[in-house]
Amino acid sequence: MVEIELKYKIRSRELIEKIERDKFLTSLAEKDSAAVITMKAAYFDTEDRILMENDIAFRIRKEGDRIVGTLKWRDRDTGVSGLYAREEISVPVADASCFLSPDPYIFKDSREGQALLEAVSGQPLVLIFETVFTRKRFRIDSSGTICEVSFDTGEIIANDRRAPIQELEIELFSGSREELLRIGDKVASAYGLEPEPLSKFARGRALAEQ
Repeated sequence: MVEIELKYKIRSRELIEKIERDKFLTSLAEKDSAAVITMKAAYFDTEDRILMENDIAFRIRKEGDRIVGTLKWRDRDTGVSGLYAREEISVPVADASCFLSPDPYIFKDSREGQALLEAVSGQPLVLIFETVFTRKRFRIDSSGTICEVSFDTGEIIANDRRAPIQELEIELFSGSREELLRIGDKVASAYGLEPEPLSKFARGRALAEQ
């Protein structure tokens, strides 16, 4: 599947609270869709960074009580700052030990998973960086376009270095990209938000390589 989402920088937690109460967004919110989830993610690669060289992200993430393995690749140039489109595969993971010893074979049933196994060639995977954050989210429905609005606050951790996470994401679930952009533009204009030009993966990679 292709993940399409907008990302914006948020200057303060107070601003997050204001946007959460925004009349435009709350008027579109689906009933009982709001949730608060603690996220912990670990990103892995080989010692020689073969996955990074191929723009592949291998992530294990704990989402509340659920553990999910995700493979992301092929970032697409959307031509719009802060708008991300990339292909991904996610599979459930039963064993929490994957945070210490991830198994690339969890993706073996897909063509992209086979490409991952070929790239890794049996090399062990090592932790590159982690993200720990709280996500406050809810779904909205605008003219049949379904999106998830998320506020993420936390940090990226690479060795002894840390960088903050404080951002708004609006992810397209179904419907039109144009409506997603309209929603994002309306919220960004109302609160003076700037697009976030780098994904968590790109920021984590840069932090790890410092």
